[in-house]
Amino acid sequence: MPESDTPRSRPASGSTGQPAKPSSGGATSGFGKGSASGLPGSSAGGSARRSAGGTSSDRKPKRTKFAGQSRREDSFKSGAVTDGNLPRRRMNSRSIAIDALVRADSGSFANLDLPARLRKSRLEQRDKDWVTDAVYGTLRRQRYLDNLLKPHSKRPLSELDPPVRAALRVGAYQFVNGTPPHAAVMETVSATQPSAQKYVNGVLRSLGRSGPPWPESDDAGTELSYPDWIVEELTRNFGEQDARAALNAMNEPAAVTLRVNPMRGDAAAVIRELETRGGSIERGTLLEESLIIKGFGDIGALRTVRDGRASPQDQGSQAIVDLLAPQPGERILDIASAPGGKSCGAAERMGDDGLVVAADVHPNRLRLVREAAGRLQLDSIHAVAASGLAMAFLPDTFDRVLLDAPCSGLGVLRRRPEARWRVQPAQVESLAELQRSLLAAAADVVKIGGRLVYSVCTMSRDETLGVDEWAASELPQLVAIEPPGLPWRPFGRGAIILPHDAATDGMFVLVFERRE
Repeated sequence: MPESDTPRSRPASGSTGQPAKPSSGGATSGFGKGSASGLPGSSAGGSARRSAGGTSSDRKPKRTKFAGQSRREDSFKSGAVTDGNLPRRRMNSRSIAIDALVRADSGSFANLDLPARLRKSRLEQRDKDWVTDAVYGTLRRQRYLDNLLKPHSKRPLSELDPPVRAALRVGAYQFVNGTPPHAAVMETVSATQPSAQKYVNGVLRSLGRSGPPWPESDDAGTELSYPDWIVEELTRNFGEQDARAALNAMNEPAAVTLRVNPMRGDAAAVIRELETRGGSIERGTLLEESLIIKGFGDIGALRTVRDGRASPQDQGSQAIVDLLAPQPGERILDIASAPGGKSCGAAERMGDDGLVVAADVHPNRLRLVREAAGRLQLDSIHAVAASGLAMAFLPDTFDRVLLDAPCSGLGVLRRRPEARWRVQPAQVESLAELQRSLLAAAADVVKIGGRLVYSVCTMSRDETLGVDEWAASELPQLVAIEPPGLPWRPFGRGAIILPHDAATDGMFVLVFERRE
């Protein structure tokens, strides 16, 4: 389960729930890489759910007929908004959210694009939180929102210009999230391009009169807002109850979790430091040394993170390094390592004593590994441009090898909300083929008696049980050892954790010892 990349295919703009047309990028684009491991970043997914959102200037409209709230409410109910009194577009929290959705519609990744843009904005932290929640929430609920909007739009949403479609979606998201209709309409319209304001105003006013309660859908894909094939895949693998629980969990904001650097203190010391900043802090549910934090804003701005005493990383990813169990003085290989979260976690556990080779096929992405190692002042990490399929290492070189393989990323859809609309069934098949080849190559470079960990942040059968079954047949020198216990679930010879089991990313892990 590599930790940074997301699929590079263009997202579907409509609401059919069918996967988008694949790009020419192929299966090696590293869908399942996480977003912030080992690197400063903003809170993943956001958590603010405010009724109106935005700054005080956002909530105070320009001089129009709707300057007073009661007047706006009456005008909304009567449909008295006309072309002549629609406000000019303002750059506020909603306009930033709309622009971010347009960029996601054209292929960008919200988890990479949005935090950087918010840092450059002049918004207060509460308004940044609102934008993050609106963007991630709208992307997660896209199919559901499109289904609500469809009866009220004269034109199919797929035929609308991306900024218009984005404005309608973020407006609808505010409705279902409890924002008063008059506030959602007026602020969204004011953030829309002038030529489309009348249309957006009309559609949102019409939608506002239809609920709450909002119309329910008969099919799970629309109700839960996923492509049908993902719903069917998880239902087939885990049964309807667990599938729905996992899908619902991935529609919620991801927890912000810190990995404590044992070279610079312990969890108790980090807790004491963070307590001076406010916010809430809890021990991890999967690993006690991990810390779940809320209310700290931009995590990358925390001195605790900047100075290397902790790093943002999901508990599931931390647990993979825990299972690798690197020891001081050992040689470790991390295949497909960028952006470096697990490499850094391994080096920290070793006390920076030994060698961690962080390999990645994309040389430009190794910059992220070097930056993470530099922030943490880790000298044992050596970033190397190398393909996991043709590694220039002698056999029996490494004491432990981590293959956190490129995958479909079905376990991290709460962090990468647009990915659900991009990854496709055919790509799962090609990714599983790549994973088998990478595992065979990894088996050659681990020492006899050494440990090899295969992990993916996905829940598809082909990439989990399918790889396990193939390895049992084709790689007899790799002997599976006992998988981790609860809250992990036994899955083949390995184990899996679903997003609702411990409020983590969905992960599969298979731990081997190499025999002769």
